[in-house]
Amino acid sequence: MPILGAHMSIAGGYHRAVEEAQRCGCDCVQLFTKNNNQWRAKEITAEEGAQFQQALADLKVTHPLSHSSYLINLASPDNVLWEKSAESMAVELRRAEQLGIPYVVVHPGSHTTSSEEEGLAKVALALDMIHKLVPRAKSQILLEITAGQGTNLGWKFSHLAAILAQTAKPDRVGICFDTCHAFAAGHDLRDRKAYQDMWREFDSVLGLDRLKAIHLNDSKRELGSRIDRHEHIGRGSIGLAGFRHLLTDKRFRDVPMYLETPKENAEEEPWDVINLRALRELCRS
Repeated sequence: MPILGAHMSIAGGYHRAVEEAQRCGCDCVQLFTKNNNQWRAKEITAEEGAQFQQALADLKVTHPLSHSSYLINLASPDNVLWEKSAESMAVELRRAEQLGIPYVVVHPGSHTTSSEEEGLAKVALALDMIHKLVPRAKSQILLEITAGQGTNLGWKFSHLAAILAQTAKPDRVGICFDTCHAFAAGHDLRDRKAYQDMWREFDSVLGLDRLKAIHLNDSKRELGSRIDRHEHIGRGSIGLAGFRHLLTDKRFRDVPMYLETPKENAEEEPWDVINLRALRELCRS
């Protein structure tokens, strides 16, 4: 059975995210370590870190994963924003380390008024700066596959390969795959041959050993739309077939998978419970 979980709120304390994950039947949990729409954040205390780790151990929730702030743009041609983004990403790694979280997911960024090539080079340069700011950090960055909306980079595997080729310490960088983003970028997960072709390309360009986390999201929009809109499992354009291919793929049995589906209230039980049930039924079928 795959390792399945969801993104959870840290309202009330980091340990609350673990408690909610356990209540919903998660094996693993993803969280923000700060408000994702603000640059600043209060320091994490040793007590908060210990409480978070104790909750993970007591409730048997594994593979904690952090997602960085949406304000960060490592590809920005604006040097002030670029530098602030790199410094903020270094802070994200320090915060993850304080909580004992091994990986922090970040979107590569948007090149905005510059070129794609320049944007990719700026991301690689930012990674070098981050690694100099936190040279001994055990927590590592995961670059996320994106939908390619606007000037967002990372919707092609070759984008991520170009970043890794230009950074000084590629061994400190992994990859996070997102089903909605990949579908929006043009990979038809519903078709068995297209699914296999996609992973062959991924392995050839990036290497499957770099894959450290998977986001499980259906898509509100159509194949190749380049628009990032998450939907509940089996209720979007990907449908159940695409998720069955992934969940029954033995290559990813040990790669933790996290829901990032909408959190609006369902009528009787939380959507995370409903979506996890749908995923586990696919595994059994």
